Amino acid sequence: MALEFVCGMNRMSFMRRFDDLQTEWQLQQLREATSNFENPYTLMAPPFEKPAENLPKILAHCGIEMNFDHGTTTLGFKYQGGVILCADSRATSGQYIGSQTMKKIVELNDYMLGTLAGGAADCVYWDRVLAKECRLHQLRYRKRMTVDTAARIICNISTEYKGMGLVMGMMLAGFDDEGGKLIYVDSEGMRTHGHVFSVGSGSPYALGVLDTGYRYDLTDQEAYDLARRAIYHATSKDAYSGGIVRLYHINDLGWKNISNTDCSELHDAYYCGEERGPRRDSEGGMKAGQQKPCFSGWTKRKLPEDVQAKLATV
Repeated sequence: MALEFVCGMNRMSFMRRFDDLQTEWQLQQLREATSNFENPYTLMAPPFEKPAENLPKILAHCGIEMNFDHGTTTLGFKYQGGVILCADSRATSGQYIGSQTMKKIVELNDYMLGTLAGGAADCVYWDRVLAKECRLHQLRYRKRMTVDTAARIICNISTEYKGMGLVMGMMLAGFDDEGGKLIYVDSEGMRTHGHVFSVGSGSPYALGVLDTGYRYDLTDQEAYDLARRAIYHATSKDAYSGGIVRLYHINDLGWKNISNTDCSELHDAYYCGEERGPRRDSEGGMKAGQQKPCFSGWTKRKLPEDVQAKLATV
């Protein structure tokens, strides 16, 4: 047998075993399936065209249930003190809660963070790849990767895998030579700079609070309160959001984890129900010095005089 191997006779068709062809096919499939171990940007594509459209048809034909429901609430905004990122921690699988402690804000380096929204596996994998690229960039060029470069990498990946079932909506926030930045990137290849973003199934509720209370000249404590308040109200209305509210602050010194607060604790501070509301006097008004917990200084805004005049006329 050793002489056959040295002479190459074992590769001749009449010298091969009947199961060698099957073994070679299995090894080839294994090499293709694990190609991302050598090249993290190369993943094995599904064995059929247009996976996002055809996979449900295949599952229906086979009688297999596979629920792709997604749910989360993440938000970010820029203000005079830097960039704020806040997110819940609930991971759902269809109608079931898979985890209450998932970390949806990922530390890419000391000055940049990324958020997860969409398919957990997709977001976690590509965030790890991006974190590796950030570290390699810093070792090669002896300077940090900019937020724009990181967003471009994710945008190129999303474009390459567009239409293959990738579900991902990420925010990249960081601080570089140009100051604080907040960029939204999704699985459709869209890349957008902005001051206020919210991603996930609970984002409409969070944006409602942000639209009411956001302004650029917020103090640090007002920004922390606004972010926690927005995530709390989203978790109270959206069944797919909940768990722990994680709050991060990014400035020229790097990122800092401000708090990790359970939603039940925020409920006591922000809930506006009558049964939990402030006590009233005999005439039905609120007692002096008391107000509903859902109100704070940043929501009290006076309407412009011309608007007040129009309202008075009506």
